[in-house]
Amino acid sequence: MMVRMSEPGPAAPRVRPQVLAHRGASFDHAEHTLGAYLAALDDGAEGLECDVRLTADGHLVCVHDRDLRRIASNRGIVSTMELAELAELDVAAWKHPWADLDDERPDRDEQLDTVLTLRKLCEVVADYDRRVEIAIETKHPTRYGGLVERRVVDLLDDFGWTHAGSPARVMSFSYTALQRVERMAPDLRLVMLVEHARTWPMLSRVVGRDWILGPGIAELREHPRFAERLRRSGHDLHVWTVNTAEDLALCQELGVRAVISDRPGHVLGLLAAQGSGDGHADAGPVGSVH
Repeated sequence: MMVRMSEPGPAAPRVRPQVLAHRGASFDHAEHTLGAYLAALDDGAEGLECDVRLTADGHLVCVHDRDLRRIASNRGIVSTMELAELAELDVAAWKHPWADLDDERPDRDEQLDTVLTLRKLCEVVADYDRRVEIAIETKHPTRYGGLVERRVVDLLDDFGWTHAGSPARVMSFSYTALQRVERMAPDLRLVMLVEHARTWPMLSRVVGRDWILGPGIAELREHPRFAERLRRSGHDLHVWTVNTAEDLALCQELGVRAVISDRPGHVLGLLAAQGSGDGHADAGPVGSVH
């Protein structure tokens, strides 16, 4: 039975959220590949989202799962493999398994379909001809514990991206991971990802005052009271994974500042179709608390 939202308070300003590509333009392209990210930028994505894991030889790579069964039909575990081993794997063929039978499909560029390092993705962001932001999710639990956050901060420091106004933000479902980042780089924007509405009472006690909240769209749809509590919390909201007009409309009603989408081009098209009557959320770096 649908739970009706309690009587709302003052409506949040209707804003145009920033649009980030979830693992690249992953609806049409193999996630976390350079090809997926370049396609997202071609579609106009204003930011790129990625998950990172640490290899056995200390490289940060953009991979979601702890193992490679889903994306490479390989039982290897990312944390036990070296980058050179990962570089030999095809992590894109699973997305379009019948592509070889399509005579009209363009030839594949293997450089776009291999495991991508976070450093390479940051280079793409740094060299692009317009401002692009990057949202980096550290995955936990991991055998390397806090070393993942240490390496992420070190890499961002190499790019000069640990200061206020940086294009980078760090996200995690682990508040202890975000606390580590805050100690090492207090000016970096941090996003506390929220998987289940039921965890919010506990998380609300530990989340940093300036942290951004990152709930999933399904929880906002299914728990309107939870959505309203987050709207009233005083924290900016960055929501994943927003792919439809209905979900985008809900995010705008809640004053969400950024949406993370598998279909960034589609979402940008929906926003463009709304015209120029709405407020705009991208006058500067997204994520400051108002």
